[in-house]
Order: sequence, then C-alpha cells, then structure tokens
Amino acid sequence: MSDRAVLHVDFDYFYAQCEEIRRPALRTRPVCVCIYSDRGNDSGAVATANYTARRFGVKSGLPIYRAQRILEGQNAEFIPVDFEYYADVSSKAMQIMESYADTFEYVGKDEAYLDVTERTGGSLKAAMHIAQQLKIKIRVSQGLTCSAGVSPNKLLSKIASDYKKPDGLTVVECGDTLRFLDSLKPAAVPGIGGKTSRRLASMGASTVKGIRGLNALTLQEAFGRKTGTRIFNSVRGIDKSPVRPRPPAVQYGKIVTLKHDMLDAKEMEPTLRKLCGVLHDTLSGRGMLFRLVGVQIIYTNMTGHTRSRTLLNHTASRSQLETVSLELLNNIMLNATAPARRLGVKVSDLSEARGQQDITSYF
Repeated sequence: MSDRAVLHVDFDYFYAQCEEIRRPALRTRPVCVCIYSDRGNDSGAVATANYTARRFGVKSGLPIYRAQRILEGQNAEFIPVDFEYYADVSSKAMQIMESYADTFEYVGKDEAYLDVTERTGGSLKAAMHIAQQLKIKIRVSQGLTCSAGVSPNKLLSKIASDYKKPDGLTVVECGDTLRFLDSLKPAAVPGIGGKTSRRLASMGASTVKGIRGLNALTLQEAFGRKTGTRIFNSVRGIDKSPVRPRPPAVQYGKIVTLKHDMLDAKEMEPTLRKLCGVLHDTLSGRGMLFRLVGVQIIYTNMTGHTRSRTLLNHTASRSQLETVSLELLNNIMLNATAPARRLGVKVSDLSEARGQQDITSYF
C-alpha cells in the first residue's frame, strides 16, 4: 500500500493515430503528420510519425523532404496537421479519463495525470485495474490506444507510461523504484536531457545509479540549486508534487513560418506585430480579454522555445499585446543558439469583456 496512487496516461503517436482512426487503411503504411510551411513545396517538418514510419528512422522534427527520401518506395502517406480534428478526439478521450479520477490534471492534447488514491485506498494494484479499464474504454469508444504508468507519484508514472509504448501499462511499486530507474538511460528521466546527460557523464556519472552517487551539493554546484536538487530527487524517484485539477486550457494563438531564417529580433518585429494584429482582431470579434501573453520560436534545428508573461490585469489592448510580445521575443533571441524558422504569439487566461475593458484598450 502506498500513500498515493497516481496514473499518467499518454496517447500513442497521437496525431498519426488520429489519422489512422479516420482512415483505417493507413494502419499498415508509414504515416507522417506534417507541419507544412508557407515557403511552398515540401518545406516544413514532421510533427509525428506512426511506428511503421519510425522503424525506418523517421521521427518528430525531421524535415519533410528528408522523411520523404527515407520512406521513398514504402507507400508512405504525408498528411498536413488537422488540429481541430485532433482536439475533438482528445476531448472525448479526456472526458473518459476524467470519469475515472479523484483528481484530474490535463497536461496536453495527448496526456494527463489522474490521482486515484481515494477510490483505491492507495493500492497500486487497484490503480492498475483502473488503468486497464480506461485503456479498454478509450480503445472501444474512440479507437485510440494509450500507454499508462502507475506509481506513487507523478514523476515515476510519467516515466512508466513511456516504458512499454505503444499500448503499454507499467506499474512501479514502492519497493521497486530504484531497480526500475536503474534499468533506464539517464535521458529517460524528466529533467535530464541530452545536454545534461553529457555533462553528468563528464562528471563520471553516465548511468542513473552513477548519478545517484553524486551528492546534492555537487549537483547544485554544477547545475544550480533548483535543477541540481531536482536531479538529486528524480534519480531517487522522489516527487511530492500534487495532481492539480486542471482542465484543458483555452487559448488563442497564431504561428507562421518566417520568409527566411532569422537571428535578429528586430528583423522579426514586423511579422510579430502582424501576428499580434491578427490575434487582436480574433479576440475583439469574440469579445475576449486576455491576461497571459506568450511568444513561441521554432528554430531551424526544430527545437523550440516559449516564454510568457502574466499581466497585472485582464486587457484587450493591442498596444500592450505588442509591447509584451516584443519584450518576450527579444529575451528569447538574446540566447538563441540557432536561427528562428517559425514565430508564434498566443494569449490565454481569458475572460469575457462584458463592458469591462480597461481604459488601455481604447488607445
């Protein structure tokens, strides 16, 4: 018996699986769901690929033209993203998951946490049965497979859900935590990416067990107090963060491919202002105020960076949207390690205007 019973559920190769649901004949073929750019031809990147395509070496972020070369002669299907359809599939599956949870935390279209401690009495065996039931119900009603992890906390459950993909179910018992973690590569632990793994290896810690041999002070000196402490706890399976009730976030955003790759925030400013204008028109048409502003950059190496800021009050001000967005863009590009390929602006923490627009919205 554990103090908590937590599930992490992750839909398998979500976008591509949605396309297979819509067109079942695709299930025997390599499928790549792609984000095409405004530059024409086959410019853009693979958003996700099904497992048939992955066996050939195609993965998320790969340029479309390279994926086409890899899959030449394999009867592969390249499909543009359909976010509205994916959101609809996700919403229906999330409603099913939420019905099994004491506390439900939406993370994104393809993943969520469920705290089931109360209904299981902390029994991980009972939690496993719940995971089995919801997996079956989602498969029968939506045709969607998902992988689930069951453990006493969010960290271990997230790692476990990725352990036996696709359509997997892994339980990490309290007394089995270290053995389970030691079977993994360090990069499988959230917060220990490739760069951090290489740094740890240079410190003589190339395995999870090796990292656990480093004391907290050494890790804090190498990575800073916050990150060092997180690594120290993660390789021990320690995570006390609660599952917080969080429904799907409502937000509006617009992202475009730049006319050419850019490193200079000043050069990107006209595009950013145009995005803010389009977004502001959308919000005005819906009578919405916003409080959180975010800017997203996708680099030429297909990595991304997002920064956001929460305003003091809700507003409908276009000038404030532009000012904050430009400040966030400058902050991001100061530390850019590659040219920007795509640029986006989004707003969230929304409320209806109902005649309550602040005075700045009139300027």
